[in-house]
Amino acid sequence: MRWGLRVLVAALGLQIALVALLGVVNPATDYYMLTEKIRLGSIRHEWVPLADLPAAVPRAAVAAEDANFCQHWGFDLAAIRAVVVAGGKRLRGASTISQQVAKNVFLWPSRSWLRKAFEVETTLLLELLWSKRRILEVYLNMAEFDDGVFGVGAAAPWYFGVPARALTLQQASRLAAVLPNPKGRSAKNPDARTRKRARAIADGARTIAADGRDRCFRVLK
Repeated sequence: MRWGLRVLVAALGLQIALVALLGVVNPATDYYMLTEKIRLGSIRHEWVPLADLPAAVPRAAVAAEDANFCQHWGFDLAAIRAVVVAGGKRLRGASTISQQVAKNVFLWPSRSWLRKAFEVETTLLLELLWSKRRILEVYLNMAEFDDGVFGVGAAAPWYFGVPARALTLQQASRLAAVLPNPKGRSAKNPDARTRKRARAIADGARTIAADGRDRCFRVLK
C-alpha cells in the first residue's frame, strides 16, 4: 500500500507539473491532432495569442459552447441539472470549455468511468492553475474547425482568406457554429441550420459583451 501510495503521489505530481507547464508553454499537439496527422498526412495548425484576436472571437466561442464560462469553476451545475432532467439527452450542453480543454489536450478518447474521473480531476487542476483567459486561449487554438484544420489561426484563412486578427463577428460566429461537428458543417458554405445557429451565436456574443459575462477574458486595448 505504501508503494501504491507513492506511485499515486508521484503520478499526481507529474500531472500537476505538466498542467502548470502548459499554462505558460503552448501545447504543440494533442492525441487527436496526432491521429488526424497520421490519417491525413498533414494538418493545418497555427497558434494565435488571445490578445491578438478580435473580441468577437472569444465571445462567439463562449456564446456557442459555455455561456457561463466566467461564472463557474469548471462545471456548469445548472447545465448538468438540465441534463439530468432531460434524461441525459443534452450531455454536450453540460460540457464546459474547461472540460473540453481537459479532455482534448490532456486525455485520451474513452467513455469509461476512469477517463471521466481523470477529466474531472484535470478540469479542477486547470481552473486552479490556469487563468480563464489561458483556458479559452488554449481552447481556441486547439479546437478542430474542419477536417484537419485546428485553431482559429488556421481556420480563418482556410474558410475566409483572412488572418484570425481580422475576423468579424459574423465570421467568428460561423466558426463557432461548426462546433462540435466540424466535419459535418461548413463555416464558408453553411446550410440553413448552421446559418441560424451562427445568428443565434452572434446575438449571444453581443449579450455577453453587454451584461459583462466576458469580464474574465476581456482584453483591454
